[in-house]
Amino acid sequence: MNEKDFAELAAGAALHSLSADDEQRYREALAAHPEWRARVEDDAATAALLADPVEPVAPPAGIRAALLAQIAATPQSGAVDAGATPAAIGASPAEATVAGGSEGDASPQRTPRRWSRTVFALAACLAVLVGVGIGAVALNQQLNPPASVVALQEIESAPDAEQATVALDDGGTATAHWSASTGKAVLVADGLPSPQEGKTYELWFVRGDAPVSAGVFDVDGGDATALLAGEMQAGDAIAVTVEQDGGSPTGQPTSDPVVVIPTA
Repeated sequence: MNEKDFAELAAGAALHSLSADDEQRYREALAAHPEWRARVEDDAATAALLADPVEPVAPPAGIRAALLAQIAATPQSGAVDAGATPAAIGASPAEATVAGGSEGDASPQRTPRRWSRTVFALAACLAVLVGVGIGAVALNQQLNPPASVVALQEIESAPDAEQATVALDDGGTATAHWSASTGKAVLVADGLPSPQEGKTYELWFVRGDAPVSAGVFDVDGGDATALLAGEMQAGDAIAVTVEQDGGSPTGQPTSDPVVVIPTA
């Protein structure tokens, strides 16, 4: 037995789902390969986590669909042989032995147990998601990263990526990231105080004396990563003002900027 086959049995053993024959093969393999015990202990710990009672946590919207899409796009090993007959696929263990080998064969073929390991790993992932709410949020962010994060990655990967940082009055910083080749700009703020109730921050491209609205954004605990709406042009300054919820009703700033970052 190789280590991959043992891993399948170990997953089943941790979930107490092995047949009597597989249980015996599992114990014999473990006795012959004590170095594999670390895998057994890891699986046992994961199974214990699955058994622990936890408070239900509502997953973020769309996480199930995104997770299933990732699974569907991932090639699966141990697939059913395309030459297997429907009868053999749905047969009982005894019937499957006959279907898997020639008549009189004393060494019946064993069906790979890849799915047991896959199901065990998936169950472990779901346990973590349910047991730790922030884990679900983190997974959702990985599967569906915000547009601002995607844009920031594009900018940082561009050969002409540039950035500029200014200090804020309250001790924080604001950094503009931009790239002419992508035409995008992202503001990353640290230590930016939340606006008063009924107010929001609005972004602007300042072209000469003409400010152009680039959307509004929220602050979370002083941090913000905001993608400026519209295409940045050479020489634009990036500014932030405090406006009423939804942004300036006139399309022009109604207050002095709290952030101004020159890019030229």
